[in-house]
Amino acid sequence: MNPKVDTFLGKAKKWQDEFTQLRAIILDCDLDEDFKWGQPCYTLDGQNVVLMHGFKEYCALLFFKGALLKDPKGILIQQTENVQAARQIRFTDAQQITKLEKVLKTYIRNAIELEKSGAKVEFKKTTEFSWPEEFERKVDDMPALRTAFEALTPGRQRAYLLHFSSAKQTKTRESRIEKYTPHILNGKGLDD
Repeated sequence: MNPKVDTFLGKAKKWQDEFTQLRAIILDCDLDEDFKWGQPCYTLDGQNVVLMHGFKEYCALLFFKGALLKDPKGILIQQTENVQAARQIRFTDAQQITKLEKVLKTYIRNAIELEKSGAKVEFKKTTEFSWPEEFERKVDDMPALRTAFEALTPGRQRAYLLHFSSAKQTKTRESRIEKYTPHILNGKGLDD
C-alpha cells in the first residue's frame, strides 16, 4: 500500500467509500499501488494497468488498454471519441461496486493478463486525424506554417488537430488557430 494513496483517500471529499472499496478489490488482484497524475494507479512490473479517478457525477476505474479487453458485461466506456486505448467502468455509489466485485476482479485479472502478453493498442496515425477546414486554409496560405507543423512530433500534431477540431464554431476554430500559429512556428506544442 502506498502512503500517497492513503493521503489521497483521507483528503477525498467525494467518493471516499467507493475509492476505498475499489482499492481493496484492486489490491486483492496483486497489482502494485502507485500514485500518478494525482490519482491512485496500479501497475504490473512498472506498467500501468488500472487507475482510480473521480469526477463530479461518477468515480471510475480506468483501464489503460481497455480497448483490447473483452467486455462481456458491456460495462466499459470510451470517455470521448478521441480516447483510443483507455476505457472506464463508472460508478455512482458503493452498492454498484459491491454488486460488481466479482466482475471487476475478472476485468482486472484480464487486464493483467493482457499486460503480461505484451499486447499493444494500435493508435491512429496522425495522418488519419481530420484537419479542420480553417487550419487547412491557413497552412495553404502560409507554407512556413505547414512546414513547421509537419516538423512537430506526431503527438504535438494530434494535440493541435484535436484542439482546433473540438471547437464547434468556425470563429472559435479560427481564433484558436491564430492564437497557436506562433507556437507552431516556434516548434512548440500546445502546452509548451
